[in-house]
Amino acid sequence: MMNFTPPLYSAALPEIFLLCMASAALLIDVCLKERYQIITYIFVQLSLVAAFLLVMSQYHDYPSSIITFSGHYVVDKLAILTKLFVLVASFFAFVYARQYIKERHIARGEYYTLGLFAVMGMLIMASASSFLTIYLGLELLSLSLYAMVALQKNSGVASEAAMKYFVTGALASGLLLYGISMLYGITGSIEISTLGTVLQSGLHQDKVVMLALIFILSGLLFKLGAVPFHMWVPDVYDGAPTSVTLFIASAPKIASFCILMRVLVQAMPMMNATWSLVLAAAAILSMFAGNLLAIAQTNIKRMLAYSSIAHMGYALLGVLAGPASTTGYSAAMFYITTYVIVAAGAFAIIALLSKQGIELDQLEDYRGLNARNPWLAFMMLLLMFSMAGIPPTVGFFAKLGLLEALVEAHYVWLAALALLFAIIGAYYYLRIVMLMYFEEPHETLMEHRITIAPGIMAAVTLNGIAALALGLLPSALIDMCRLSLG
Repeated sequence: MMNFTPPLYSAALPEIFLLCMASAALLIDVCLKERYQIITYIFVQLSLVAAFLLVMSQYHDYPSSIITFSGHYVVDKLAILTKLFVLVASFFAFVYARQYIKERHIARGEYYTLGLFAVMGMLIMASASSFLTIYLGLELLSLSLYAMVALQKNSGVASEAAMKYFVTGALASGLLLYGISMLYGITGSIEISTLGTVLQSGLHQDKVVMLALIFILSGLLFKLGAVPFHMWVPDVYDGAPTSVTLFIASAPKIASFCILMRVLVQAMPMMNATWSLVLAAAAILSMFAGNLLAIAQTNIKRMLAYSSIAHMGYALLGVLAGPASTTGYSAAMFYITTYVIVAAGAFAIIALLSKQGIELDQLEDYRGLNARNPWLAFMMLLLMFSMAGIPPTVGFFAKLGLLEALVEAHYVWLAALALLFAIIGAYYYLRIVMLMYFEEPHETLMEHRITIAPGIMAAVTLNGIAALALGLLPSALIDMCRLSLG
């Protein structure tokens, strides 16, 4: 008889708690009248705060890495830090969404419940210690996002975006599953720790294993929105309600990066010669396509969508430099974390400027924003400067860290290429700043009053100031990233 080791349920307490809260939120919302639905919002936000505190307690309760649930679940510094970032990003995403979905009569209960299930999927991804757990977390996240994109039922564009997202997402899931099945057939295991040991025996040179790696990477690059699996990004970002776009552009990026690190660095470190070539090609193509196509956009959501493709290319450079650099992995995590902070703030401003029946998502809509709301224009300036990598914002230090890691890993040519693309990308970010500060607003825009609730304005201010403060004092966040990937 095999000895059964009971799982350590306390290790998965944040996920168990969120599952209970998501189910409770669904029941509470059904019983509430329309005018009391703010209770659902408050309940969901308190659930995220409580989950944050539970994850924080794990930092002290589990000082070293532990694996439980028959090898499928891990609690380590990477999982804990990823969960904290995901919960904070999701909290702010829900703050920004409240006014937007209320004005458009989007089902608020369903929105917040699906959001909680998506957060739970991301937490599972962060602690995944096998491909089974990775797939379960990914699908829970993806299915929730598909439904959230389609929540604006009276919008044909949103329904079309949801269908495109669903079809391409199903294809990516199929590629990922096919790669996992091939890897399992060769190695006999889907556990990350076991795979790392098995592949060290020389099996990593098997052509079937290399093919499986390519299929798995294809599925993961889709979730990150990197070329050549980027085709869904501009259509979904543009077609989805801005509050949903904000959510997709923030927390899921961190969770996807975490499982990329699990797969490449923990399960397949011996295959870095193969996956480095794939990542180099994906990074170069993402920076090239993302920056050049963003220049041609007149819609700010599509512009930021192509911008996100380019930023994922920059983040992949850090992973590429990781095996030969002491700071590559932490620089990549620092980059993607700071990008999420900045992207959330940018999409939040777009959502706040858009009123019922009017979507201010064209670049021309930002003409003379400084004359209409100077503080909001200043916040947007800080966020655009950070995305462009202009000092002293955090985007500058994020890009500088990646370039240093590339040079240390002897990828000087890649560092030069990344710098060139960063200069090209600065054009379309500074174009928004020019429109806000050096152009006169249209008469129709002057009639469009900007009224924002104090609480939401405070959140946007915190977002914008964070882009500046983390640039002036980046060491604490950098140390956290290094500790999690130590």
